[in-house]
Amino acid sequence: MCLAVPGKLIEIHGEDPFFRTGKVDFGGILKEVNLAYVPEVLLNQYVIVHVGFAISVLDEAEAREVFSYLAEMDGLEELKEPSG
Repeated sequence: MCLAVPGKLIEIHGEDPFFRTGKVDFGGILKEVNLAYVPEVLLNQYVIVHVGFAISVLDEAEAREVFSYLAEMDGLEELKEPSG
């Protein structure tokens, strides 16, 4: 199952809006994502990420609500790197 999840943007790399990337924190799991679809995003804002692309910006309250639902169902396990 593919799932779009919220994360906090903690670093931005590059200036060209089409090639900008950023490091996103998904509750302690850090991933590099493409920011081309959200040129307006700023550091410390929350984004919804799907298949490596930030697809929208959302506020912190919405992100925390989704995190609580995911924690209830262990939904963040899908983001971890496979072991072995």
